[in-house]
Amino acid sequence: MGVLFPGYLPELLSGLWVTVQITGVSFLGALVFGTLLATCRISPIPPLRVAAGVYVEIFRNVPLVALVVLTVYGLPEIGVNPGFLPGVMLATTAVGSAFACETLRTGANAVGAGQIEAARSIGLTFSGIMREVVVPQAARSVIGPMVTLFIGILLSSSMAAVVGQADLTYTASLINNKEALGLITFAVAAAAYAAISLGAAGVGAAAEKKFRVLR
Repeated sequence: MGVLFPGYLPELLSGLWVTVQITGVSFLGALVFGTLLATCRISPIPPLRVAAGVYVEIFRNVPLVALVVLTVYGLPEIGVNPGFLPGVMLATTAVGSAFACETLRTGANAVGAGQIEAARSIGLTFSGIMREVVVPQAARSVIGPMVTLFIGILLSSSMAAVVGQADLTYTASLINNKEALGLITFAVAAAAYAAISLGAAGVGAAAEKKFRVLR
């Protein structure tokens, strides 16, 4: 422990910061793009529904590690070079948005058909119905699943180690290779992942309680 702390603490914190960046950017990207996909999935326009459905089925069934490698090493072969860290974020966002889409679509489908018909009867367009009726109610019902998605993206961020990005997992592995402190280094890394996950779960539980009261 004396060798690890404080000697390797800056490296671990640096790795944790990379993990936080990947998780934050990927989750926000998945939320935004997933919302667009979910809108297309329940759209009255068939081509949009089909295109979104194909996207979801593909990216829900592609291993993230394969997509990370393909994005980081494959895209430069066709002239697109996002860089290593942005490439990891892009791949994680692509997979996360497919799961976010289905989560949001489930929440939207839970909104009563009678409410949607009532909204149509007063002249609301599809976008107006989504904005005024569906999204506010669906958002409340998917808080728990979205927290689960956030935690999944956090844990999946360790795939960055596959392409040599110095995230928390990769940094712990490097320290272990130098000092043979596998139990200590990976215990610290696991504690960091657990702390963030439990914090997110706590925030989600508080948000669910608050919005449950507001219904």
